[in-house]
Amino acid sequence: QVQLVESGGGSVQAGGSLRLSCSTSGITYNSYCMAWFRQAPGKEREGVAAKDSFSYGAYAEFVKGRFTISRDNANNTLYLQMNSLKPEDTGTYFCAAASFYCYSDPRRLWRHYEYPYWGQGTQVTVSS
Repeated sequence: QVQLVESGGGSVQAGGSLRLSCSTSGITYNSYCMAWFRQAPGKEREGVAAKDSFSYGAYAEFVKGRFTISRDNANNTLYLQMNSLKPEDTGTYFCAAASFYCYSDPRRLWRHYEYPYWGQGTQVTVSS
């Protein structure tokens, strides 16, 4: 059984912060690429950040300097610290996992269809 459960979403004003959490079970956590994706209504699902146990986080250009991905390997939990939030950050944020190392292919980690395991998402709303 593979299970990913996101939490920590909510509604904040522009410039505010949120920390998303993704608790995992049923996977060999340390061997997986873990990632955050997001999707706004009418838009494609897009990669936000990714990390495995052996690399620093990789970030989409639109969140660099504002978001930080981290892992608590002892608790099998992935985090996304989001600072300086903007209205365009609004969307549903998903945790995803795949059985490859994030940087085995520099492009693979950004393709949502490469990830077979997903949480159900947590909503982030940023108001002006």
